Amino acid sequence: MATAKLQDAHRRVKSAGASLAGILADLAGDSPPPARIPPAPDKAQLLAWSDALVAVPTGFALSKKLQTQFERRRGIVHERGLVDWGTAEALAFAALVCAGVPVRLTGQDTERGTFSHRHAVWHDVATGARYVALHHLEGARAAFEIYNSPLSEYACVGFEYGYSAVAQNALVLWEAQYGDFFNGAQIVVDQFISAGQAKWGQQSRLTLLLPHGYEGGGPEHSSARLERFLQLSAGNNLRVAYPSTTANYFHILRLQATDVAPVPLVLMTPKSLLRHEASYGTIDELARGTFRPVIDDPNVKDKKTIERLILCTGKIYYDLIESGHYANVRKTAIARVEMLAPLPHEEIRAVIDSYSGVKTLLWVQEEPKNMGARAHVRRRLLERLDKSLDIAYVGRPYRASPSEGYAGQHLVEQERIVAEALKE
Repeated sequence: MATAKLQDAHRRVKSAGASLAGILADLAGDSPPPARIPPAPDKAQLLAWSDALVAVPTGFALSKKLQTQFERRRGIVHERGLVDWGTAEALAFAALVCAGVPVRLTGQDTERGTFSHRHAVWHDVATGARYVALHHLEGARAAFEIYNSPLSEYACVGFEYGYSAVAQNALVLWEAQYGDFFNGAQIVVDQFISAGQAKWGQQSRLTLLLPHGYEGGGPEHSSARLERFLQLSAGNNLRVAYPSTTANYFHILRLQATDVAPVPLVLMTPKSLLRHEASYGTIDELARGTFRPVIDDPNVKDKKTIERLILCTGKIYYDLIESGHYANVRKTAIARVEMLAPLPHEEIRAVIDSYSGVKTLLWVQEEPKNMGARAHVRRRLLERLDKSLDIAYVGRPYRASPSEGYAGQHLVEQERIVAEALKE
């Protein structure tokens, strides 16, 4: 059967007027059109799901450590209205499967989460039995799959790309243990994920979850090589984002799963921020909000006093606002660019224009100058900026290695970057 279909496709390609996109669609089988974005779940529904996702079935012997973690999750949601990263992700998945959108998540230590934040699969400490709360969600209309994948990125990412190309109505995700581990699948990224649609009309909404951030872990555990994906982005072939809040993470997962124009998504995901309450969104932001491609400075009271505007993305924002130097800042605002590709030009320009007295525009990052988002953002912004502003740079200098090899050196360099960025 498969051989016959391939032979038929070969004949059609050779014939005049053959449509490559149509042939690929036939080979993939009949697929329904991509789903549209379902209405956002209301607050009551989100709270009900948050309880159901940490409810331990009768007779199941859950680890005491997990019981404590789940009690904390439930407490911060109900008592303080905060949603941590693990809960935000689980609620996004719950919203999708209850809307009829299948979710498949595979990766390296993914069932637990490399940083012990997810715990999507529980194990009975007495019997070894497994339990997946998302398999028992009331109202679910689609499947949720989660598997730990082998440490063979080339094979696994290639498989998930193929799976996502056929199951276009599903949200298919692959997660690296650390972001730079995707290196083993670089061929798949270059030849298929970034260029498959341009070359063959092959659509995919495969999502890569790549933990990223400079925290003293050394060259092999700091960078998800953000710059590589940004260099590959053109013609709306990829989405690349670095969400700094759990609310934005929740919303971009739902957007990715249901957008009528499926393209792969590359997410820089957190490590230390997983337990950093400043990055937690609220249950109201999940219920009433939407994905924000640019987040303006929430701490500025009078925009007319601002003369310096910092643009940044991801974790470095929290390093800046939690520095002792930040208390002395009077004329500086900090805006976060959450969506990096396609770059949200209009939203960035609106933020810049809202500060009428800005004299200095800075891009601040923790990556070296030849890495990270600097070149991508600077080049594209300068092409469209109305104001005669250059974009200065603060960050690590040009380097061959992504980061320092010693934690002490990392701390010194990180402090230098923050102090320089906030010096008025």
